[in-house]
Amino acid sequence: RKEEELDSKDAIILHQFSRPTNGVPSLSPFCLKMETYLRMADLPYQNYFDGKLSPQGKMPWIEYNHKKVSGTEFIIDFLEEKLGVNLNKHLGPHERAVSRAVTKMVEEHFYWTLAYCQWVENLHETQKMVSLFGPFSDLLKWILCHLTKGIVKREMYGHGIGRFSEEEMYTLMEKDMRTLAGLLGDKKYIMGPTVSTVDATVFGHLAQAMWTLPGTRPERLIKGELINLAMYCERIRRKFWPEWHHEDDNTLYESEESSEASKTYSPLQDFSFYSRTETFDEEGNSISQTPDTDYTGHSLFDSDVDMDECRDQEQGK
Repeated sequence: RKEEELDSKDAIILHQFSRPTNGVPSLSPFCLKMETYLRMADLPYQNYFDGKLSPQGKMPWIEYNHKKVSGTEFIIDFLEEKLGVNLNKHLGPHERAVSRAVTKMVEEHFYWTLAYCQWVENLHETQKMVSLFGPFSDLLKWILCHLTKGIVKREMYGHGIGRFSEEEMYTLMEKDMRTLAGLLGDKKYIMGPTVSTVDATVFGHLAQAMWTLPGTRPERLIKGELINLAMYCERIRRKFWPEWHHEDDNTLYESEESSEASKTYSPLQDFSFYSRTETFDEEGNSISQTPDTDYTGHSLFDSDVDMDECRDQEQGK
C-alpha cells in the first residue's frame, strides 16, 4: 500500500534507514552524506524510512520521476544531470582531482575503521541508538546488531583491512583523521571557503566519530587533538542542520549566541518534506528562512565559531 501511494513525479524521494534514538540523523555515513548533500544543494526532498534496499542492495537510494538510482556517487551524478546542480563548479581540475582522492580515502578506507568501531568494538552503545519499537524491540535490536556485526567483520576481512589487529586498524584510522585535519587546516571547508561535494562525504563520516561513538578513540581524537575537525563538523551542522540538536553538545565548540540558539532547535522530523529555503511550523504555516538563519532568526554564519578561541580553551584544559 505504501508503494502505491508513493509518487516520485518531479520529487526526490530519499530512501534511508530510520532515525536513531540519540538525535543524530543517521548511523550510516552514506545516508548522512546523501541527506547533507541535498541540503547543501538546496534540493527539496521527501524522506522515506521503509527500510527497503535498492535493487543493488544499497542504502541510501532515491527515486525521481519513477527512476531509481542507488550509490551516492551515481545519485549525485544523476541529480547534477537532471537538475543542473553542481557544488563543484568553483573547483579547478586539480582541486576536483584532490576532492575525488579524498572522497575515495574516506569512503573506501576510513569508513571501514569507523564501521569496526561502531558495529564491533562499540556494539553495546550502538545497539542503544538503533530505532526499533514494539514488545520485542530489545530482542530484535540485539539480533539486528549482532547480525550486522558478523556482516561487517566478514566484509572487512574480504576488503583486507579486517585482517589486521585492532591496534593496527586504529593506527590506520588515526592516519586518515590526521590527513583530513591537515588538509582542512584553518579553512572553513575541505576545499576552501565554499562548500563542495566532498564536504558532504567527509561530514557524513566524521559526524559518526563526533556524535555516535561515545568514549571511543576516534571521539577522543576529534574532540581533543584534532579539534579543527570538531569545529568543521559543528560548522556544517549549524548551517545545514539547524534543527539537529544533540543533548550532549560540548559548548567548547559554540559561541554564547549560537549556544542559546541551539536550545530552540526543533527535533528531526521523520516524514517531513524538507527544503532549506522554506520550512513549516508545527501547524503547517510557512516560515521564511534563508540558508544562513534558522527559523528563530538566529545567525548560522560560520563566523559564530571562533577556532582560535577554542584552541586556547583546549590547550588550557
